[in-house]
Amino acid sequence: MIRSPARLLATLTIACAALGAQVQAIAQPLSEIEAAKVREVIVQQLSALAVDDAEKAFATATPEVRQQIGSSNRFLSMVRGAYPMVYRPAAVNFHKPEFEDGSVLQLVEIKDEKDKAWLALFALEQQSDQTWRISGCVVAENHWIET
Repeated sequence: MIRSPARLLATLTIACAALGAQVQAIAQPLSEIEAAKVREVIVQQLSALAVDDAEKAFATATPEVRQQIGSSNRFLSMVRGAYPMVYRPAAVNFHKPEFEDGSVLQLVEIKDEKDKAWLALFALEQQSDQTWRISGCVVAENHWIET
């Protein structure tokens, strides 16, 4: 069990690096049209979070995530507490998303309000109506750039 914040952050950093290496080895590029749709879903979530619109932010998640969390207010509270850099980013930079077996991984560089650099790896799933929804997000401090 991970007990300290430093150990948790180290574990997340290693997980992101390992996942990133694996994704590059097996993932395929996404079409520009689909890549734009993926980015737009994340931008919609970030924009909704910026104004505390819990309903709109919650709507960007997959039905499975929404069922697990239970309500838009619980979702907003969870993001605010566990992901403050996603809740109120000062700047974001999208990398090229990668497609794998119907899912997309979108790496986003985030700077928080204190100018600290983060890497957020969003997982998205395409729904039956062809829209993309966020199924998860892992965040780790970005030690690879100077802040």
